[in-house]
Amino acid sequence: MRIAFYAPLKSPRHPVPSGDRQMARLIVRALEKAGHQVSLASELRSFCTEPDAAHYAAIRRAAAAERSRIEALWAGHGRPDLFFAYHPYYKSPDWLGPPLAAAAGIPYVTAEASFSARRGVGAWRETQADMAAGLVGAAVNICLTARDRRGLEGLGGLSLATLPPFIDAAPFASAGDAERDPGALIAVAMMRPGDKLDSYRGLAEALSRILDRSWTLTVVGDGPARAAVHAALAVLPGERLRFLGERPPEAMPETMAAAALLTWPGRGEAYGLAYLEAEAAGLPVVAERVAGVPEVVRDGSTGLLAPEGDAAAFAAAVASLLDDPLRCRAMGAAARRVVLADHSLDAAALRLDAILAEAVGR
Repeated sequence: MRIAFYAPLKSPRHPVPSGDRQMARLIVRALEKAGHQVSLASELRSFCTEPDAAHYAAIRRAAAAERSRIEALWAGHGRPDLFFAYHPYYKSPDWLGPPLAAAAGIPYVTAEASFSARRGVGAWRETQADMAAGLVGAAVNICLTARDRRGLEGLGGLSLATLPPFIDAAPFASAGDAERDPGALIAVAMMRPGDKLDSYRGLAEALSRILDRSWTLTVVGDGPARAAVHAALAVLPGERLRFLGERPPEAMPETMAAAALLTWPGRGEAYGLAYLEAEAAGLPVVAERVAGVPEVVRDGSTGLLAPEGDAAAFAAAVASLLDDPLRCRAMGAAARRVVLADHSLDAAALRLDAILAEAVGR
């Protein structure tokens, strides 16, 4: 099929790296791997961090002009067979896909849409209502987590399908056989205020409890909260810390291969692609049982999950794997097998193709 792809939160061409941009790019690659022809419909961004009515009024106007542009383009070059929207939600509604698909008579499909009834207040009431209307009319809404699926089920009457979060696991294949220092911990996350900074603080508190163990922590990431992150980690001995800053994607397999265990609480994570990358490289994970983390970390099998905000339990989980390198390696091997079987680009391409075939009656 010819598929028009749109990500109202962040275009796959956006210059700032993030998990949202990475997953948008991965979905495009999976669709192409399944044999579909994908074109970017628009780079219009509707996202706003605050319920700003003026911002959304301006985006509505821009969306109307963008729809006219796209309709003229389709009139001259042929319409696509399907419109695919990635990650519409109340802060970044899709004001392009539903009307364009309806006018062109083609299916509208979403992936990783989310809905929470408690967000339908203030200026976001209208954006969430518009977003929800698009979901109701979609041929299928593809859920990447059970949490998102439960939210959409609350709307009632939606067509839903499940696609596990995934990565391109192939570049991490060689990392699975690497010789590792059993005390080499790694954390990979952007340095932003909010959940990310909160996770860094939680990690620092947990690791400060196990200074009697032999370990070092490599930190991969950068961002506007860099100073606050460094201040949080300053409770740990400086000789145990190594800050690599932001690393390009192609450097991550080698970076992961030098570690033995990923330690990251993951507060507020939709699921966390860094967990899957670590697991693909043969690392087990210690995280918190929060948000979408259990979607990609199987407690007791591919990693250990501590209760949210429980620094003592998190520290105990890390210590248990430091004290048992054989168990740590066995969990890492299991993690790699799970990613290759259930969370790889190949697996996602097959699953996506089957979902779309059923949704559009191919």
